[in-house]
Amino acid sequence: MRVPVGKSRIIDIIGKTNFKKGIDEARGVLLSGGVVSFPTETFYGLAVNPMDEDAVDRLFRIKKRGPDRPILILLPSLESLDLYAAEIPDIAGDLIKRFWPGPLTILFRAMPCLSQRLTAGTGRIGMRLSSHPVATALAGSINSPVTGTSANISGSPACRTAMEVYEYFKEDILILNGGETRGGIGSTILDVTVKPPEIVREGAIGKEQLGLG
Repeated sequence: MRVPVGKSRIIDIIGKTNFKKGIDEARGVLLSGGVVSFPTETFYGLAVNPMDEDAVDRLFRIKKRGPDRPILILLPSLESLDLYAAEIPDIAGDLIKRFWPGPLTILFRAMPCLSQRLTAGTGRIGMRLSSHPVATALAGSINSPVTGTSANISGSPACRTAMEVYEYFKEDILILNGGETRGGIGSTILDVTVKPPEIVREGAIGKEQLGLG
């Protein structure tokens, strides 16, 4: 694929060799405070290191996202959950066993190490273990979660191709081209900080599947 002229760069990650090179390059971008766009199960996302406050600020700026809108994180592994969730209710543990990795975002009480910008000052953070290999590889490469917000300007349609991402963001971001994503419905968002748990957004997993009536 021809890389467009401009500040942003598109690199192919299709194929084992390209995949490794792409993840290695993305790792350097994330650790230096940059932004990486990557394919997910549905659309392309935007990843930054959530432990880097300047990177989080930059993410909000390029998306033109209001400070009242939180951003979820994608975990590198299930074992890392208790580093970022202050409490894991029993019901969350049951749902994780059934639906992770997969399209279920769970809202937990956030540990103090996470930026208040990500939680929009609510003290709650959405977390998910993705079933897409690129998302998991990105997080694993820096041994930290990465942000999982959609690759678009806030309020605009989400992107299904690397070129669509480029058209939104001609700034200096790295775009990992994994081909066209399937689109569709996003993840279900479930708040387990309240009793009973509340569905904030019904998505790929319905309330009946969750066993919430």
